[in-house]
This record gives sequence, structure tokens and C-alpha cells, in this order.
Amino acid sequence: MRRLLTFAPPALALVLAGCHWGSAPSQAAGPATPSQVAAAAEASAAASPSASPPPVLRPGMKGEAVRELQRRLAALKYYPGRVNGRFGSDTLEAVWAFQETQGLRTRNAVSPAMQRALRLLAGPRLPKVLVRHGGRLRIEVNLKDQVLVLYKRNHVALVSHVSTAGGHYFCSTNGCGNPVTPTGNFTTLSFMPGRVTVPLGEMYNPVFFIGTIYAIHGDTHVPRRPASHGCVRIPMHIASFFHTLVPTPGTPVYIRSGRA
Repeated sequence: MRRLLTFAPPALALVLAGCHWGSAPSQAAGPATPSQVAAAAEASAAASPSASPPPVLRPGMKGEAVRELQRRLAALKYYPGRVNGRFGSDTLEAVWAFQETQGLRTRNAVSPAMQRALRLLAGPRLPKVLVRHGGRLRIEVNLKDQVLVLYKRNHVALVSHVSTAGGHYFCSTNGCGNPVTPTGNFTTLSFMPGRVTVPLGEMYNPVFFIGTIYAIHGDTHVPRRPASHGCVRIPMHIASFFHTLVPTPGTPVYIRSGRA
């Protein structure tokens, strides 16, 4: 595993705080996995005809147009949560991931341009491949697009919006520094279930790829912009099952700037 850490010891200690935490939402039932959502979406699509979508879909909207959006996102491996016709935060984060991979402006709405991209007969373009010969099973994180892609058998199995290091100067009891998400070739090392306490808060279901410092982990704050202190934040609903898709230790993790 190649490590490209450039932190001095005080700043290195700060990175652990990159895993900022907000309180976890309560859930009445366990989350559905992407395969379950895709199967439910196919069954729902067969049972109900498609309706003409409104010009713009926004969070808070309900109905068949939203359900059709969720079906299409699920089929393309952009996990939108349950296909229930409600445009909530889970669906919005899947929308962001799709916009990011398609080169669309990231916004809190589904524009006519995005709806056209989703309906392309040939299918929307696939996420940019960062490491073409990186292995049949691998994780790729594109810092420019703020997207994580999980490949299984060299096919896209999951696409998730992420939030990586925001670059903002911050201080803690260990000192001050600018957070950085390291680029390079790594592997998953360990998984810790539930909430894991770190100096600046907590992480949810972290999958570590550098010691117990850098991880891919759930967070309630995964904005459109880079905002972490170094870790790779993923939405909570994805973090609830992500570790079950990734053998640990040993799954390759490739982090690239995405600008080349």
C-alpha cells in the first residue's frame, strides 16, 4: 500500500477528526440493500405505467414521477433509498452522485437536462474509470467529482456521493492544520461497527484504509462540497450496508484527484 501522507505529527492527529459526526437518524426498519431496491423497482415498474415527469423534480415532492426517478437511479446503481415515490435526502444524494458523474451542475433538483440523460436509450455515461486495471473488485474515489464507485467483477455495483477534505484551516486540542484526503493506492484494513469516537466527534461504520486514521464512513453531513477533515464521508443510509459489500481487509482503494 502506498501512503502519501504529508502531515507533520500534530496535523496527522487532526485528520482523525475529519470524521465529523452529527447524530444518526433513527430508523424503524433495517435499510434495504441496492439489490433489494433494484428488484423492488423492477416489480413496481412492471405494475404501473410511466407518467410524464414535471419540468423539475425537487426534494419534498411525491408521486409517480419521483418513483420513476428512483427506479432509474436504482437501476443505474445510484442508491436512492427505498423506491417509495418520496423525494427525500436519500434520493437527493443519489441525484447529486448522478449529476457529478454526468458533468451536470450539482443542484438540489432534477432538471429537464438530467431527466433527458436518465432516459437515454443507450444509457447515461458510466462513471469515469480511474484505475482501469485496478482489479475486478475495487473502490475508486474521485476527489474532483466527489464520487465513490464500487466495482464488482469489474462492473459498477454502487455509485455514491461523498464529501472529502474541505481544505479549510482548523484547530483542535492537538494543534492546527489544513485537512487533506491523501491520493494513492490503498486497501481496506479494518471495519468498526456502529459509532466510533474520534477526537472531533464520531464516525459511523468506518472502513479504514490507513491505520485507524483515514476511513470511508457514514456521516449525517455530506454536503455537495468537500467538507471533511480528511476522511471520505458517505451518506448514512449507504454506510449502513457499505461494509457488507466490501471484503475487509484486502479490497483495493484507489483515491485520485480526478483532474488528469
